Amino acid sequence: MAGLLHSVTLPRVPTTQEKCYDPHDPTLKFVDKEDDLDFLYEGFKSLRAQMSCGHAVTPTSLTNWCRRLLDQGESRFVCGAFGCSAEWTLAEVCKMALLDPQETEYFRKTLEFNAARQRLITRFCPGCGSAVTRENGSDLNVLCKVCTSVKGQTFEFCWQCLKEWKGARPRKDRCGNRGCCNQSLKTLKECPDIIFDSVKGVHGCPSVRACPTCGFLLEHSKRHCKSLVCPRCKVKFCFVCLKIFTECTTTSGISAPCSSGVAPRQTSIPVWQKK
Repeated sequence: MAGLLHSVTLPRVPTTQEKCYDPHDPTLKFVDKEDDLDFLYEGFKSLRAQMSCGHAVTPTSLTNWCRRLLDQGESRFVCGAFGCSAEWTLAEVCKMALLDPQETEYFRKTLEFNAARQRLITRFCPGCGSAVTRENGSDLNVLCKVCTSVKGQTFEFCWQCLKEWKGARPRKDRCGNRGCCNQSLKTLKECPDIIFDSVKGVHGCPSVRACPTCGFLLEHSKRHCKSLVCPRCKVKFCFVCLKIFTECTTTSGISAPCSSGVAPRQTSIPVWQKK
């Protein structure tokens, strides 16, 4: 595995029975390299095959990586290796991950769903059914002008659970309705603390962090230094203080406690402001 990805892993996706390439498959290019997507150091036994971008994978590590992308709402399959932003087609993923018909259908439908959700800038008001545009992407509280006009009083609903709004506003995590929950925030809140192998003197640091640039959830491997590179936005940051790497290292070493201490558990997911 190349470079800094030794320091990064993703929230765990259970690996079931390992899939292995047929060593006699003439359509695959086998390479004698480390598995570039084995972020959890599971040591898959399959031969390594080369993707179109040049990075080496096994069918199980590729399946796990692509499933993680789908689970976090991505609508594209992008290589997770450090410094690579290559996009793979669904056809390539299906072939190289040895997806069975059920997995292929799940990947296809989830890609379509995520793409539709990303394009969706309107939702239907639970009060009147009219289409409402969300003007503030950082606030779940949305005003329905139709209901407000008809009822003669303000009618607001939650963009996340699509129920009439309850509780204080503005809120970016949830409203006051029972069951309104952001699963990513739940993970950030409930994940255990991490104990680093190489970074001494750090206590109370959550084992899962949302990238401070794009919001992608990451789990540190516990090995090597405290910084990592987000596979999604490619920004390098400190897992402990959540500052950009260059800012953190101006006042502390890469394997030393941060001068500003451990950043508290995140209670909101950063929104990626793509330039």
